[in-house]
Amino acid sequence: MPVHVKICGVTNAAAVRDAAQAGARYLGFNFYPPSPRYLDPTAARALMLDVPEGVAKVVLVVDPDDARLDALLAQVPADFVQLHGHESPARVAEVRARIGLPVIKAVGLAEPGDLALIDSYMQVCDQILVDAKPPKDAELPGGNGLVFDWRLLQGRRWSCPWLLAGGLRPETVAEAMRLTGARQLDVSSGVESAPGVKDKGRMQAFIAAAMGAAQD
Repeated sequence: MPVHVKICGVTNAAAVRDAAQAGARYLGFNFYPPSPRYLDPTAARALMLDVPEGVAKVVLVVDPDDARLDALLAQVPADFVQLHGHESPARVAEVRARIGLPVIKAVGLAEPGDLALIDSYMQVCDQILVDAKPPKDAELPGGNGLVFDWRLLQGRRWSCPWLLAGGLRPETVAEAMRLTGARQLDVSSGVESAPGVKDKGRMQAFIAAAMGAAQD
């Protein structure tokens, strides 16, 4: 399987351009207001319309109700919806049926017992994003730069595609891929110079490191 990289939390035209030129397969647009990477739908629409063909536009939302989700998707040209909250498998199935778009479900991982939760979403979403579980007092459900023990995923195989997230950086992505077998990577804070500010050089370095690791 080829390596696909998702640059999550792009906030401006330069980040969109630089990520696409670096070889990103997905771009994530964050619609969770507490996040430093939050975009209002009007600003996001303008950015998303400029995403090059062949790069998927991912809408990130946290526990959205139907009205909010409908209003958002009426404004922005999404290719995927990423659910990054406490959505149950039943709720994920409802959303997927309602919107008619592929759904990515983020699941937090910290210990072996959390793996069963991933299994519970396999039949109701199109892709799983395996992230580090945030602390109980965390303000953000993701993008915190936290890393979990990648050895928890050694030898794991699932019935749908998945992405590895959680504190990945250009310096660590090759090791993460070696330990987990991941061929899809999601990165946000690890390619930033400040919260919400994507760094062109770090995005290039991350994608180059991931591609290089896949050939080893």
